[in-house]
Amino acid sequence: MRIKPEDKPKVVSLFSGCGGLDLGFINQGFEVIWANDFYEDAVETYKKNIGNHITLKDITKVSSDEIPNDFDVLLGGFPCQGFSIANKKRHVLDERNFLYKEMLRIIKDKKPKFFVAENVKGILSIGGGEVIKMIIEDFKNLGYEVDYKLTNAAQYGVPQFRERVFIIGNRIGVKNIFPEPTHGKDKKPYITVKEVIENLSDLWISYEPQKHHGETIYNHIARTNVQDTFWGRKHSIKQENICDYLKGWRNKSGLSTKKIDEIFGYRHTAGHWFRKDNSSGSIPNPDDWWKLKEILKFDDTYDKQVTELELKDIKFEQSLRINNWDTPSDTITATGPEIHPNKKRRMSVRECATIQTFPKDFIFYGSLGDMYKQIGNAVPVKLAENIALSIKSMLK
Repeated sequence: MRIKPEDKPKVVSLFSGCGGLDLGFINQGFEVIWANDFYEDAVETYKKNIGNHITLKDITKVSSDEIPNDFDVLLGGFPCQGFSIANKKRHVLDERNFLYKEMLRIIKDKKPKFFVAENVKGILSIGGGEVIKMIIEDFKNLGYEVDYKLTNAAQYGVPQFRERVFIIGNRIGVKNIFPEPTHGKDKKPYITVKEVIENLSDLWISYEPQKHHGETIYNHIARTNVQDTFWGRKHSIKQENICDYLKGWRNKSGLSTKKIDEIFGYRHTAGHWFRKDNSSGSIPNPDDWWKLKEILKFDDTYDKQVTELELKDIKFEQSLRINNWDTPSDTITATGPEIHPNKKRRMSVRECATIQTFPKDFIFYGSLGDMYKQIGNAVPVKLAENIALSIKSMLK
């Protein structure tokens, strides 16, 4: 039976990002009536996929009067950079750590039945554990029953080992319930990377939507900055020589750089192939080279030097993050995706979004880096659905 809008529990969302947490609640029958974030590209993504009820504004500048009354749940994945164990310079006094106090302010003024806060695992250890004690005590002082739990998304059907802390509080006198794991030891097997993204392995990387196995695939674009680290060129070659060679054949073809970008479905990539500049020029990867050869009809002069690769030693710790087909992914981060199991490129935006359990028709906006950032900062939708089910059971 379809739930009438007036019967749906109402939600207000802070630090909403592109909407992973909100979407999980919406999928379980909640209605988000107001949301807020200060990240412009994330707000655009949210508006175009979820709704116009989100505002672009610094939460410290938002008056409580701007937020609707009489909602049931306040959500807030408050910024975690200051708490993250990946941030070696984190400090108890990092000003970003105190944005949770904006949640306190709005909870105090609006008095929702429930609140749900989300943060990284590092929040438990910062300040020797004193920070999490302080946060819990602050929430309790508002008259809420408060509990927290460290969750791993893989245990809830998400193809990703992602540990996050959820804090749940209520003022209706019930015991806080966290969802029980459904996957792992003695339960359903973990969902693997291969199960959810193998079907995209043979799909061309492109900014433009593509038809694939009867579906439209969006945002299947990726960074390709792993060739020199993993599958590196076997032969020494100078970029300026390739540049002059390709420019000559492009001139013969009469095609502009912009037109070549359009054919590939890229944005500005082709320009780097025709730019003789060590800081920004580049040599096409083998797949691009063969497609470029079909377009420009050039000869075999550099085929061997450009396309013959060999597996080289990994030299940098960050580059060791190679995804594995047969397990859940490691944590999808906001700074840069893991390397695809084929070791030829990074995971695409769509692949990262799929691992974060966003639906296939959820389209991300902004630059490539901005899209990766939005996805890496989001709560996996399926994990959010599990949290929403727990809140719904307590509301009943």
